[in-house]
Amino acid sequence: MSAPLSAHDHARALGVSFFDRDPVQVARELLGAVLVRQLPNGPRMAARIVETEAYDCPRDPSCHVIARLPGAAQALGGPPGRVYFHSVYQHSLLNVVCRESGVQAAILIRAAEPVLGEETMRGLRPVKRRLDLTNGPAKLMTALSITPDLDGQSVAGPELYFVPGEAVPDAEVTTTPRIGLRLGADLPWRFLVTGNPWVSPGRPAGA
Repeated sequence: MSAPLSAHDHARALGVSFFDRDPVQVARELLGAVLVRQLPNGPRMAARIVETEAYDCPRDPSCHVIARLPGAAQALGGPPGRVYFHSVYQHSLLNVVCRESGVQAAILIRAAEPVLGEETMRGLRPVKRRLDLTNGPAKLMTALSITPDLDGQSVAGPELYFVPGEAVPDAEVTTTPRIGLRLGADLPWRFLVTGNPWVSPGRPAGA
């Protein structure tokens, strides 16, 4: 990380303007950033982001499916920098809305590497294998106690925010199609830190 986490790291958090851009660019640049979860009146946890996906409805065929999810079109077209959760197989997944209001776009956080509060994470998500704590979008939701009651909150809020980390150079980034899609399956909008063991075990369709 560019600086160690401290009690005052919220002052360094990425603001709304960071997300008010092309989600493909945002997804790439979030690699290496740190997702911080401050529990109300409780401990703080943090994990370094190692895998993301981008969704940009103006040029993304998969949005025909997304638009059918209850409330998705309205949420994705809302103000940038807002937390949005969608459900897959009864699991809520963490997204952040991108672009200006009226344009449906977001990034999905797929996997992260614990850097603070791992003992707390293990209490929330008991696992036999350490890597299974946060190596998937639903897993990290449980391990970091990221719950749907945060839906619609700004990334500038104190309970869930992103702190800049050490930039990941292009030579250490792998780009692939996204996971589990049929429409838009050829778009190379999944980004991961090459060789990082915390990357999710999921594979793109046809891979």
